[in-house]
Parts: sequence; structure tokens; C-alpha cells
Amino acid sequence: MSPKKGVERQRGNRAGFWFFRMAAKIFGLRGAYGLLYFVSLYYLIFDHAAVVASMAYVRRRFPGHGAVRRRFDVYLLFVNQGKSLIDRFSLVAGNIDISLELVGFEKLGRLLTDGRKGLILLTAHVGNWQAAMTALRKLDRPVYLMMRPEDNAAVKYALNIDGEQETVRILYTDDSLGGVVEALKALGRGDIVSIMGDRAYGYDSKEASLLGGTVRFPYGAFSLAAAAQCPVAVLLSAKVGVKKYVTDVSHVINPPAGARGSKGAELAACVQEFAGILEEYAGRYPYQWFIFRDMWRGND
Repeated sequence: MSPKKGVERQRGNRAGFWFFRMAAKIFGLRGAYGLLYFVSLYYLIFDHAAVVASMAYVRRRFPGHGAVRRRFDVYLLFVNQGKSLIDRFSLVAGNIDISLELVGFEKLGRLLTDGRKGLILLTAHVGNWQAAMTALRKLDRPVYLMMRPEDNAAVKYALNIDGEQETVRILYTDDSLGGVVEALKALGRGDIVSIMGDRAYGYDSKEASLLGGTVRFPYGAFSLAAAAQCPVAVLLSAKVGVKKYVTDVSHVINPPAGARGSKGAELAACVQEFAGILEEYAGRYPYQWFIFRDMWRGND
């Protein structure tokens, strides 16, 4: 599970996040949304790298769209990501009453109650997983986010999730074992460990089919689940109204349990199941896909 060196460009800064936070506070949710259409147009014109990376998804999700329509699809992705950021700030600050409909939380509660171990939440850069973290207080368990130190400090600052008293805490992966020992300790205590599952960052990965092509997803979450013998629940959160999200944790993937020699195939099956869940999400919420990179490059 050791990572290779590599730095991925991070977008966003404290000034930009502060701007949208203040806009939501002063102008309200709809007023702040209005500013997004101009900001998103700026990125559509000037952030060529983001547009090209987004096109990789758009071409696969909307194969029948022409060049102009695909450009508008990318614009809608930028707008919706901005709305996701504003909603996130509003939830954290408590300024706006955004409702979170919970799907599958009873199942999650039973898994935590019936088992002696915690569970792993597998997330992706789709929807508003950060805002969904606020709903996890209902489970009354600490949630540890496995995060690289080089991940965007502005996002961490904006979410204010690094306090010792917070329900959501940071578990950095910069030690020689990538935070695995601390994660296993947390799972052994019955806590929740959250892992981002759509970016390998140089970690060991498996191929999976997604939107008609081949991608590589890390399988560290499933290896960790196998070691801890705990389930993996996929966390998805979709915006379905101006002030409403549906947070879904109903998809549970059981960890590999076979002999050592067969675990490679089982891990690959787990990765493929996760990819299938993401593809289903893209089918329902096509403009809430915020993986701004070409996941298929070099894999087709």
C-alpha cells in the first residue's frame, strides 16, 4: 500500500473559499449561486486543464452531444461544484437550513451495533461528501478521514475539521505504513474510517470498467477492511433541491475473506463493484461528477 511520489494540482484557495462563504452569508443561498455563473464562465474560458480533464468524463457520459453542447456540459459541472462548495460552508457555519435525507443509515447503525469492529466509509469526488459528514453525527462515532498532508489545505481550513473535539478528525497517511496502523486501531475501537476511493495517488490499484472504458482505482480500503474484518459502506450525497441533499450509505461491500492466493481476484471484484456504484450515480446525477481529471487516459 506504499504510495509513489507524485503531486496533483489542487484548485481553490482560502481567499476564494472565504469569498463564497461571505457571499452565502450576505446574499443568501440563491444570491451566492448567482455569482457562480460568472465565476464558472471564467474557469470555462481560462482553466484549459480543467476543461480538458472534464471533457474525458463528458464525452463518455454524453456520447451523443456535439462540441458546443459538451462545452455547456462542462460549464454545468463547474456551476454545480460551486454550489456544492457554498452548501458545504453553509452547513458547517449553520447559516442555512439545508436538509439531509438519509438513506441506509439504519443498516449502517446495525452494522456498527452488531459487529465488534467499526466500518470503512468509501467516498469519491462526486456530489457533496464533505457536507454529508455532518449527517454522521447521528451515528455517535468518531470519523477519521485518511488524508495526505499535501491535500488542499484550503479545503481543510474551510471545513474546520481538524479540532480535537470534532466528530470528524484527520488521520494523515504520511508515515511509512500510510496511516494503516492508526486506521486499524480506530476500526478496532468501533470507530469509522473514511477513505477516498477514486484517486490512486500512486497507491496499488486494480483495473475496473467505468462508462465504457477502463480506469484504475486503489484497493487499499478493501485491503484494510480485510485486515480488520469490517464492512465497507459507500458514501454518496446528491443535491436534489436548492436546500436538500440525499445522503446514501445503503451500498455495503463485504471485504475479501478468501485464502491469500485468491484475494487478488476478490479485491478486483470489490473495486469493480465500487466502479459500478459510481457509474449508477453518474447516470442519476450527471452534473455532480467532480472528478476533474482524465481517469481513462492510458487505460483504454
